[in-house]
Amino acid sequence: MCGIAGFVCTHMNREAREAAILGMNDRMLHRGPDGGDFYIDDKRGVVFGHRRLSIQDLSENGSQPMKSHDGRFVMIYNGEIYNVSDIRERLEAEGKSGNWIGTSDTEVLLEAIAAYGVVEALTLTKGMFAIAVYDLKTGTISFARDRIGEKPLYYGYAKGDLIFSSDIDAIRAYPGFDNAIDSNAVSEYIRYGFIPAPLSIYKDIYKLTPGTVVSFDPPYTEHRTAVYYDLVGEYEYGKDDGRFKGDFDDAVDSLEAVLKAAVRSQLVADVPIGAFLSGGIDSSVCVSLMQALSDKPVKTFTIGFDDKKYDESGDAERIAGHLGTDHTCLIISEKELLEVVPKMSEIFTEPFADSSQIPTYLVSKLARSKVTVSLSGDAGDELFAGYNTYYKCAGLYNRLLKVPGRCRRAAGRLIYNSYNDTLYRAGHCLMGESIDDIHEAVCYDMTGMSYKVQGAVSAGKGIGTDHKLQAERKRLLEDKLAKGLADIEDVMMLRDLLRYHPDDILVKVDRAGMAVSLENRVPMLDKDVLKLAFSLPVEYKLGREADGTVISKHVLKELLYRYVPKELTDRPKKGFSVPLGSWLKEGPVHDMAWDILTDSRLVRDGYLDKSGVVKLMSDFMRKGENKSLLWSVFVLEQWYRRYE
Repeated sequence: MCGIAGFVCTHMNREAREAAILGMNDRMLHRGPDGGDFYIDDKRGVVFGHRRLSIQDLSENGSQPMKSHDGRFVMIYNGEIYNVSDIRERLEAEGKSGNWIGTSDTEVLLEAIAAYGVVEALTLTKGMFAIAVYDLKTGTISFARDRIGEKPLYYGYAKGDLIFSSDIDAIRAYPGFDNAIDSNAVSEYIRYGFIPAPLSIYKDIYKLTPGTVVSFDPPYTEHRTAVYYDLVGEYEYGKDDGRFKGDFDDAVDSLEAVLKAAVRSQLVADVPIGAFLSGGIDSSVCVSLMQALSDKPVKTFTIGFDDKKYDESGDAERIAGHLGTDHTCLIISEKELLEVVPKMSEIFTEPFADSSQIPTYLVSKLARSKVTVSLSGDAGDELFAGYNTYYKCAGLYNRLLKVPGRCRRAAGRLIYNSYNDTLYRAGHCLMGESIDDIHEAVCYDMTGMSYKVQGAVSAGKGIGTDHKLQAERKRLLEDKLAKGLADIEDVMMLRDLLRYHPDDILVKVDRAGMAVSLENRVPMLDKDVLKLAFSLPVEYKLGREADGTVISKHVLKELLYRYVPKELTDRPKKGFSVPLGSWLKEGPVHDMAWDILTDSRLVRDGYLDKSGVVKLMSDFMRKGENKSLLWSVFVLEQWYRRYE
């Protein structure tokens, strides 16, 4: 795990280029505390910088920037390739490389790129990564990101210069950086609590879409894009020619085989490895397989809370005891949780309001005290239908389809403008022309989020409208539904894998871990696990009890029961949450939020609407409404004050 950064600038001299890249590297010290270096091509003005967190080949042979054996390519790379031995063997068998300098996956990946080209080389990989490759012969610079988006990569222009980095804070360090805030990104953030790709908080700076390669040829003013992993196409294939042919027991067997293989491949490192264990289904499956593959107790970590309503540490300890792991549990006081709140903008460097960021950071910090790499169970919900919004949305959508569209939309318009927000959301559902509309309305209904207050808070044009980004997402999902993803639950899981998982869950895991120099690995995002998950019928993921009760993550739970007794895991899903409502009602977070929001700089500078923010605060204090939205606005204001 590392941090990468760089730029192309012809108007600086070498001394200025060195100073600039060292400044960018310094902003990524947490991502790579074990070393740092840079590469400069004075002829074209190309500059690459790297910070290293040593995981494989701890010697200088694994240092970056790295040049290919033939001297043609220079690469910087953040991530891990888990099937590196397979790629090395293929290169050797084909006589395309040999005489290895070291044992790092960086060297093997670079030689694969030199042999096959960037796109073909990446199709061979299993791993997580963000890379930048410079072809000294042609001058081409290529950026690439892993299949689902585990590792971040920002790129764009500042002062007319091409610039990129793992961390937007490093981009801010570029000399003279003054890109304006993107008001569309602010509106998207108000809607979701995160900024979805390809947007970033700044104009002309973008997040690279997962599974893609973007290449710039001199003079680096235009780019071309290639897709090496088509998530939607893979999903469609899994529901058609690639659909699973076996019965339910066969599915459990197959899942055990591919997931165990993924875990085995991710246990390779030259540093200590452990795992998060929350006591939930996903992390328990991951740890169970780790322990089955290990000849000594696996190091596992969990945190608990004073407030038993949010505490799962006892469940985690019982599972750890059954599996025989070397378990560490730390009970966190409310005071310790609150101490993290002012640090969030520093840790995440871009507005991000998923409040589970706080316990995720604390458990990462705990794990880093004993290991350098930690495995997690993330992606189980999105791959195996773990969210109850999936079947609730499907039920609502199927009922709405029975109502003639003209009648449904007319009824929706009648109640859409009601002051009552429940009726407002119902109207939004009735008028919804897409499954995306309806899924969003169901999610908002379950969280109590208000469309009306969202629209009032944002001074931009994104909330409640069909601007370009939302329109493209809706078109994509409706197109896939028309092409044969007949199960609404499949469409919803695809929706979350395209947006929510990469731009929320994986952002949280990466930034929280990197803040303490911990590498987080996600076995469920292995290419073969994805392929199997996409091929399974919905009824294998959403089973039914005899009384009709839905069994979410059915196939995953049955796999877990092979290792852990059902009575240790059969309980309601809690999630990794904090008491936002009580924090915002009174105490230090309330005082902090009210101090900065009553004198909002975002309102002053035209990004938020004053009357909307005042109403949001007033309604929360009087009726307890929209706590998540209030938190999002508070986090945004914190970020703005720190960086702007």
